[in-house]
Amino acid sequence: METQVDTLWVLALASKCKAFSSPNTLFLFAFICMAWLALALFYWAYPGGPAWGKYWSKISNKTKAKKIPGPRGFPVLGSVNLMANLAHHKLAAAAELLGAKRLMAYSLGETRFILTCNPDVAKEILNSSVFADRPVKESAYSLMFNRAIGFAPYGVYWRTLRRIAATHLFCPKQINASESQRFEIAAQMVSKIACRPGREFSVRQILKRASLNNMMCSVFGRNYQLEPSSSESNVLGQLVKEGYELLGKLNMSDHLPWLAGLDLQKIRFRCSKLTPKVNQFVNRIIQEHRAQTGQRNHDFVDVLLSLQGPDKLSDQDMVAVLWEMIFRGTDTVAVLIEWILARMVLHPHIQLKVHEELDRVVGRSQPLKESDIQSMVYLPAVVKEVLRLHPPGPLLSWARLSVTDTTVDGYDVPAGTTAMVNMWAITRDPQLWTDPLEFMPERFVCKDGTDVEFSVLGSDLRLAPFGSGRRTCPGKALGLTTVTFWVATLLHEFEWVQSDHNPVDLSEVLKLSCEMANPLTVKVEPRRRS
Repeated sequence: METQVDTLWVLALASKCKAFSSPNTLFLFAFICMAWLALALFYWAYPGGPAWGKYWSKISNKTKAKKIPGPRGFPVLGSVNLMANLAHHKLAAAAELLGAKRLMAYSLGETRFILTCNPDVAKEILNSSVFADRPVKESAYSLMFNRAIGFAPYGVYWRTLRRIAATHLFCPKQINASESQRFEIAAQMVSKIACRPGREFSVRQILKRASLNNMMCSVFGRNYQLEPSSSESNVLGQLVKEGYELLGKLNMSDHLPWLAGLDLQKIRFRCSKLTPKVNQFVNRIIQEHRAQTGQRNHDFVDVLLSLQGPDKLSDQDMVAVLWEMIFRGTDTVAVLIEWILARMVLHPHIQLKVHEELDRVVGRSQPLKESDIQSMVYLPAVVKEVLRLHPPGPLLSWARLSVTDTTVDGYDVPAGTTAMVNMWAITRDPQLWTDPLEFMPERFVCKDGTDVEFSVLGSDLRLAPFGSGRRTCPGKALGLTTVTFWVATLLHEFEWVQSDHNPVDLSEVLKLSCEMANPLTVKVEPRRRS
């Protein structure tokens, strides 16, 4: 920004000065352009591209410092080509090509990035207090996420939010208390799908509606049916969908500040339209809860309203926190279940093994209960294997930001650097996994009593789809419980079969989560005896 202002001042002065004739003015302009281009090429020549070149050119001991390998990308823009479409594929390929899987530097406009495809370096980054913050992009600010758990800066306020959520929404006691809610929504899904025996249908919207209703019940105390759907749940579904699109977009204004005023991608404009709708929707629910008399549902809105003293939140902060809970808890569950069902259709012999386990543990004459999952071994292994091959957040969704200068894997990393972990690359690394591209749930089945169960909750960075360290997903246990029970129910009730006209396509599209590019279309056959 300083450079832009200085340049404009020089041009304004030149226009007022009679000594500058028209040819001289053109010469001066051409000279400034050439100087700017030369400087841009000078920065671009450094490993990692222009943002890293700008940093290295300003430090005094640059000859002694060990530079992180990485692609240069394009002058000014950096490696914008790596962040388009399937960024996790392109970044993994670049790291492999440059021999920089442990740590790679790259630039996106004026933003410095580091990326690792190695579990040891990932652990070093994710568990470091230096990387306790997240970079907050314009859309996150506009959509109020800077005041919620996901993007709030590390400190007293963030710790307060985290403690409130852990105590009142994501603790084992609360997860157990909401079992009947998950059971009821699972029964609604079964009823809806049972009307279509032998007919092809897309499962995505059923899963998304079920996931949204589940979060609406936990957070707002609202109970909806999958069919017919209420106008209120429809409105919220549209708000969530728009928010996902905005937050999942690569906004170049975040990385090239001189573009910010132009809003070329219309992200600021769309956020300005969405935020008042979110405020109106959530504030109305808060006011309805305040006006309630008599017995309450004791949902998360009631929890926030009951807080006193230093924990008490303003109405605006409550809106941000509640909006984020709905937003983050809706899509990931549906995305993961769709991937699991796709794999079951593609691998009928593995689906048969799950059916055999369900018949052995539950029996075809009995409905599945959540407690039955504890007696199952193969189904949890299937869920883990799908998380390995299709992590919903292949780049762990939201990156980390270094708050001070630090060292990562022996390299100097300055404050203000964005760090990312390519979990997709780690989970497909042949040095870490046998036959990594093969779908083999057996790799997660304990062979004997001495085996330790493989945890996906963040302790082993070979597979940590929910992150690790301070910024790990707070709702990971609830999400995993919901996914496992709903998948078990759907497989217990039905045999899932390939569509005749729309075969399973495992192509990906990376938005905020990594979804199936083409919605899963299937047929089902009832298998449980009443």
